[in-house]
Amino acid sequence: MVKEIKYFIFVLLILLFIFLTGRYYFSDTNKKNSYRSLSSNNQKIETYSKNLPILEDNTKDIIEYVEKSNNKKKKFNFWKLLENNE
Repeated sequence: MVKEIKYFIFVLLILLFIFLTGRYYFSDTNKKNSYRSLSSNNQKIETYSKNLPILEDNTKDIIEYVEKSNNKKKKFNFWKLLENNE
């Protein structure tokens, strides 16, 4: 009997937690606070991006292309290795 009451209390607490969490998550106050934080973050990004210095581009002709190409492919003799292993 005590075991069933203990399980009932555990299930009740879990369901209560899920209900209260969902109720807060979908509440209007949470939506307002999340919108305010997102809009304040956007304003901060805009103000900081206006003050960023622009650096010069110094990467011209930094890549050197090699014209030598190696088209030789190695042949793999797997079956010959098995035949010689007799």
